[in-house]
Amino acid sequence: MGQVVNESRAPRPRGYDARRRREAAGESRERVLVQSRQLFLANGYGRTTIAAIARAAGVSKESVYKGFGGKPGLVRAIYEQSLLGAGGPPAEDRSDRAQATVPDARELMEQFGRFTTEVSPLGSPVFLLIRDAAASGDSDMAALLADVEEQRYRRMLHNARQVLGRGFLRADLTEEEVADVMFTCTSAELYETLVLKRGWDAGRYGRFIARTLAANLLPEPSPSSG
Repeated sequence: MGQVVNESRAPRPRGYDARRRREAAGESRERVLVQSRQLFLANGYGRTTIAAIARAAGVSKESVYKGFGGKPGLVRAIYEQSLLGAGGPPAEDRSDRAQATVPDARELMEQFGRFTTEVSPLGSPVFLLIRDAAASGDSDMAALLADVEEQRYRRMLHNARQVLGRGFLRADLTEEEVADVMFTCTSAELYETLVLKRGWDAGRYGRFIARTLAANLLPEPSPSSG
């Protein structure tokens, strides 16, 4: 009779090993991002070290530097992750879909308000961290601040073009004027003022954003007859 092979000792296919390595690397990266966010927001940019982040995430300092290039790269990654929203498809993708499909202008403004209340609690604290570090004289954070502000404005300009193309907005508005209103309504400074300082809850904040967008961008409703 032929030799019986112990299947439990048979080597696993290389494809399995490669997939498991990718999964482990992804899990480590996520732990680093979670711990980085917590430590940066609790202790500030200057007082947070790569060593502390690595220790909290259970990885080596070298792996953090290899994956992110240091503290500026970590902060950028945390900020970009926050823009994805609270889960599921990225918030920007859902926003684009709403801009293309929502049939009513006021409902679209409500959608913008809801997207803002989803993303702002995640992104605004990180933006404020970048702003404060830049103000303290950190050149890397000053460069990152300029970059994320430029990217945010470009996104608002994209939104402005999309919504103007639907014919929803006042005819006298330019792309730049629409983008400026959206840029202001999605600013971390506005979130800081109304939510962090004045204590507004998410629902009130979202309704304020929706009403502000509608008041500044939509045509005046026609007076009712009779």
